[in-house]
Amino acid sequence: MSTAEASRPRVRRRKRPPRDTEATMSLIAHLRELRNRIAVALLFVLIGTAIAFWWYDHGLGQFIRAPYCSIPADNRLESGVSGEDCTLLVTDVFGGALIRLKIAFIAGVVLSAPFWLWQIWAFLTPGLKTNEKRYGVTFVAAASLLFAGGSALAYISLKAGLTLLLGLAGENVTIALTAQDYIGFVISILLAFGVSFELPLVAVALNLVGVLSYAALAKARRWIYFLTIVFAAFITPTQDPFTMLLMALPMCVLFEVAIQIARIVDKRRARRDGTAGFAGLSDDEASPLDARPSALDTGSSALDTGPSPLDDPRGR
Repeated sequence: MSTAEASRPRVRRRKRPPRDTEATMSLIAHLRELRNRIAVALLFVLIGTAIAFWWYDHGLGQFIRAPYCSIPADNRLESGVSGEDCTLLVTDVFGGALIRLKIAFIAGVVLSAPFWLWQIWAFLTPGLKTNEKRYGVTFVAAASLLFAGGSALAYISLKAGLTLLLGLAGENVTIALTAQDYIGFVISILLAFGVSFELPLVAVALNLVGVLSYAALAKARRWIYFLTIVFAAFITPTQDPFTMLLMALPMCVLFEVAIQIARIVDKRRARRDGTAGFAGLSDDEASPLDARPSALDTGSSALDTGPSPLDDPRGR
């Protein structure tokens, strides 16, 4: 080894991080993993359904009937059994079993949600970047909280909605609801409120990916509020003004929160683009490039001043 080569600093090669085996799986392996994840998720749902089926006689059924049983006794059918003054009718042989299975399945899906959601997340995680994982966790948590909040608000409003609707029948009228109709009504209103509360989160997601700007949201604020009220009037199963306003007002508040989040995000994006020199550029305009040579290009090195191996030592 020559003296020049010995004096050169050794460049240590950075070790490559270990390859993720899940990121290099074949298509068949991915399909096999997806099948296993789905099987495990269905197993958790089955366990949750079994627990909810047992829970039905130990508080779950009473929890679902509570809004109906809390309305005035003049507007519902009395059971005639001592200690029981609230009755839902079953009009066919398999009606009771099907209602119990339906409630147990829905409650089982909710109870086992953390476990089957984890299976979905574990399948998607290897293909995501670090920031995508962070955004994914944030949005899943926010969506879960919004859906739970909307469903809880719907359950609270059930008593007032049922009292208003059943009271419109007038005096000397006894209303006997079937279990199928009542359970279907409760499920539909819970889902309507839960899904509706997710819409402001969609606006935030579109803003984060650059599709929807704060300026567009702020300009359409009045239309957003108007369409929210119209949407609430159509989607509420009861069609009464109380339930419609109970859904529309929180949605308007959530949309306003989404607009303010978009304002903060756009300010940060504009500040970042201004620092990088990209502010004021349109979508079809090329970004400015610095064509000036860097310090590495203008400085001289030992390779430039020393003889080249290709140079002729005889000067030719």
